[in-house]
Amino acid sequence: MVEKEEVGTISEEEAAQYDRQIRLWGLEAQKRLRASRVLLVGMKGLGAEVAKNLILAGVKGLTMMDHQKVSPEDTGAQFLIPTTGSSGRNRAEASLERAQNLNPMVDVKVDTENVENKPETFFTQFDAVCLTCCSRDVLVKIDQICYKNSIKFFTGDVFGYHGYMFANLGEHEFVEEKTKVSKVSPGVEDGPDTKKAKLEATETMMVKKKVVFCPFKEALEVDWSSDKAKAALKRTTCDYFLLQVLLKFRTDKGRDPQSGAYGEDSELLLQIRNDLLESLGVNPDLLPDDFVSYCFSEMAPVCAVVGGVLGQEVVKALSQRDPPHNNFFFFDGIKGNGIVECLGPK
Repeated sequence: MVEKEEVGTISEEEAAQYDRQIRLWGLEAQKRLRASRVLLVGMKGLGAEVAKNLILAGVKGLTMMDHQKVSPEDTGAQFLIPTTGSSGRNRAEASLERAQNLNPMVDVKVDTENVENKPETFFTQFDAVCLTCCSRDVLVKIDQICYKNSIKFFTGDVFGYHGYMFANLGEHEFVEEKTKVSKVSPGVEDGPDTKKAKLEATETMMVKKKVVFCPFKEALEVDWSSDKAKAALKRTTCDYFLLQVLLKFRTDKGRDPQSGAYGEDSELLLQIRNDLLESLGVNPDLLPDDFVSYCFSEMAPVCAVVGGVLGQEVVKALSQRDPPHNNFFFFDGIKGNGIVECLGPK
């Protein structure tokens, strides 16, 4: 992990800029954030939301990486790319001007190379790496690199009405604010003074905690054959298996499902669902056939929700403030709800 710079300092201009955030999570947390550099891969709709949230939060530097060109579909959910004159440009480069204008205090950079071609040493300059639009193999490989080098790893994607995020923070230490209530002063039994005494006896304290995460590969390779796993299966959201299907589709086709090839892609998604869930020892009916109707393209509102949660988790991890989501967050735009799942070898 990159060495922290200027952890102990924050300028008057920064204190004024981030006044509201400092009041929310404290000066020390903001200092850690201001000393952190983040790599964000994939500048589609979700990437734009994450970039916006991290830039406004006030990280030290954000590198936006994308080797793809702007497509007509991108302008539907990607608000950092101008709607005119951007076709054919690199997605990250087209996003730079608006991203930098969000907060001039953040060093926003662009990298137009393919993340698959980057050596391990490239990632060590960052404190956190966040991947979108990547294949399963790339996610597993970079997660392992990040774990080896004590870099916070995040990934997320949006498929139609569905979205997810995953975090692997290794052994992560953080502080959490707890409320401590002391006993009411003796002699005060009833009346308005009782409520006053109870309020005065309440105080807050910061508690240090540690949580351990598992690698992305292990989170995807849960053994569902044991009795304990079968019991947990009843409580596990079907979005976990939808993610597995969509990652397999991306690996096989080199792209996500496209509305222009709805018929062909729907058939392939159903075939992948049957083969994949059977290989996991899970009944394919766990993921109903109609899932194919809701996982095409990026929906801007879903990007906003998942990008908000993903940005929040990166901020919490870098600032070491408040308990992180361990380890999946799934959002279902049809039902309008999200759920945190802890899935892995245990």
